[in-house]
Amino acid sequence: MDTTTRHLAKSSSWLSKSRSSSHIQLHIRCVPFILDRELMAAKSGKIFKLLKENLSGDISHLLMDIPTDPETFELVVRFCHGRELKLSPENCIPLTCLSNYLGMTENHSTNNLLKRALTYLQQRILPNWNDLVNSLKASEKVLQEAVKLGLVDACFESIIEMALVNPHLLGELIRNPSNDDVDDSDSEEMKNVYRPNARRRLFVLDRKSEDLNTLSLQLYEPIIRGMIHRKVPPEYVAASICQYAKRWVFSSSTRGDDVLIYRRNSRSEVIEAVERLLPHEQGLLPCTFLFEMLNSAIILEASSKCKEGLEIRIGKQLDQATVKDLLIPSQGYAKEVEYDVECIKRILKSFYGNYVRSDISGLITVAELVEDFLVEVASDVDLNTETFTLLAEMSISASVGTQTSSDGIYRAIDVYLDTHRFLTESEREDVCSILDCHKLSPKAREHASQNNRLPLRVVVQVLFVGQLSLREILTKEAEGCDDRLRKVAAREEEEEAVRVGGCEEEVRTEMERMGSKVMELERECDTIRREIQSNCCGGAKKKEKGMWRDMKRKFGCTTSVINCDCHVKRHKKVHPRH
Repeated sequence: MDTTTRHLAKSSSWLSKSRSSSHIQLHIRCVPFILDRELMAAKSGKIFKLLKENLSGDISHLLMDIPTDPETFELVVRFCHGRELKLSPENCIPLTCLSNYLGMTENHSTNNLLKRALTYLQQRILPNWNDLVNSLKASEKVLQEAVKLGLVDACFESIIEMALVNPHLLGELIRNPSNDDVDDSDSEEMKNVYRPNARRRLFVLDRKSEDLNTLSLQLYEPIIRGMIHRKVPPEYVAASICQYAKRWVFSSSTRGDDVLIYRRNSRSEVIEAVERLLPHEQGLLPCTFLFEMLNSAIILEASSKCKEGLEIRIGKQLDQATVKDLLIPSQGYAKEVEYDVECIKRILKSFYGNYVRSDISGLITVAELVEDFLVEVASDVDLNTETFTLLAEMSISASVGTQTSSDGIYRAIDVYLDTHRFLTESEREDVCSILDCHKLSPKAREHASQNNRLPLRVVVQVLFVGQLSLREILTKEAEGCDDRLRKVAAREEEEEAVRVGGCEEEVRTEMERMGSKVMELERECDTIRREIQSNCCGGAKKKEKGMWRDMKRKFGCTTSVINCDCHVKRHKKVHPRH
C-alpha cells in the first residue's frame, strides 16, 4: 500500500466521524473554492494536520492567509484531484512556494507537487536564460517566500554564471560617439565579444534573449551587484544599466505587464539605484546619457547624493559633452534663470579639480565648450553679471598658457550686452574686464572697434592693441628684410672667400712642385761636383772618360769621345808630314 493510500485510509477513519460536510470552502482573494477533504488531505500535509486537530471540520478560517493567487491555487487543486498539471517558467516558482506552504512533500505523499516543481526548476529553468528571466518576473508575486526558500538566489547565480560565459546576453554594447573614430574590427572591445563556435551555433535557437530590464528594481539591483562582484565585463553591465534607465526613468509610457512593476518602481528610487550601480570606469557611458540622468534626477527630486555622484561622473569626461548637454533647464516655481548655471559651475569645478592628464587638449576642449555655453546663456535676461563673469573666468583660467583666442568670450560678451541693455557703463566695463584684447583675431578687433555696445574705454583699448599689432607686423617685416639682405651679403662673402682661397691653393701647390724640382737639381749638381773633385786627384783615364760620358748623357749629348779621336787620327793620315 503506497503512502497516498495509507493517508487516505487513515484520514477516512476520523473524517467519517466528523459531523461536518466532506468539503472545505475557501476564498483566495475573493475567489471561492470548494475542496474535497480527503483528496486535499492526501496530498497536503498541512491540511491533513489541520483536519486532524480540528474534528469539527471547519478549517477555512485557518487557511485564510495562504500566500498565493487564485490561478496558482487552482493548479494545486487540480493536481490534488488527479488532473494533469502543466508546469511552465511562469508558474514553477509560485507552485513551489505554495506546495511548500501546504506541505506537499515526499514524506507525506510520493510523487508530490513540491518534488515535481523543484525538478522542473533545476532541469528546465536554471539552464535557460529566457526561462530564468520569465520565472523571476513571475516570482515577484511570492517574492518573500521565494527568497526564503532560496529559489531567487539560485536563479541569480545561474544568470550571473551565464553572463560570465556569454556577456552578450546582457544586450548590445553602447556606441559612444567619442569613440566612433576607432575601427570596430581592430578594437579590443569587439575582439572580446562572445561568438559561439560553429558546433554550438547549430543548436542555438534564433530568438531574442529576454532583457533583464523587464525585472523590478528589487530583483534587478542584486543581479547587477552580483555581476559587478563576479567581474562580468563592465561595458556589458553598463549597457544593461543604460537600457534599464531608459525603460523605467526616461520612458513616459508603460506597456501591458509593465504597469504593475512601473507602479512599484518609484522613478526616483530607480534613478538613485542606477547611479549606485553605474561603473566608475571612464568612457563606458556616453556623456549625453549621464546628462540625461542628471536632468531626470533634478526633475524627480532625487537625493543630493545621487545628483552629486552624477555630477562627479560627468566631470570626469566633460570634454566629451556638447553645448546641448549643458543646457539643463532650471526647476521650481521660483527659478531665477532659464538654465541651471549653478549645476554647470559645480561640474566645471569637478572637472578642473580632477584633471590629471598631461595632455592639455581636454582643457582646451572644455574651455571652448564653456565659451559656446556662454553664448547660449548670455541671451537669458535673468542671468546676473557675477555668474556670467565667473563662468567666463573659469573658461579663461583653464586655457592659460595655450594659444587659444578670445573670440568666443567676445561673442558671449556681445550677446550679453545686447540682451542686457539696461546695464550702466561701470557694469559693462566689469563684464568686459574678462576680455583679453591681445588675443582677439584681426576680424574680431575690427568688429569690436565699431561695436557701440562696448564701453568707450574698451573700444580705445582695442584700437590701441590694433595699432601695436600693426607696428609689430611692420617691425617684423623690416627685420625680415634686413635679415634677408644680411644673409645675401654673407652668402656673397662666403662665395668670394671660397674663390680666393681656391687660387691661393693652386699657387701654393705650384710653388711646392717647383721647389721640389730645384732641390732635386741641387742634389744632382752636388753629386757631379764631388765626382769632378775626385777625378782631378789622378784618376785613371778610363774613369775620366767614363765620367765625361756620364756628363754628356746627362746633358743630352750622344757623340762619343772615342769617335772624335778616331776622326782626328784619320785626318792626320790624310795629310802626311813633309
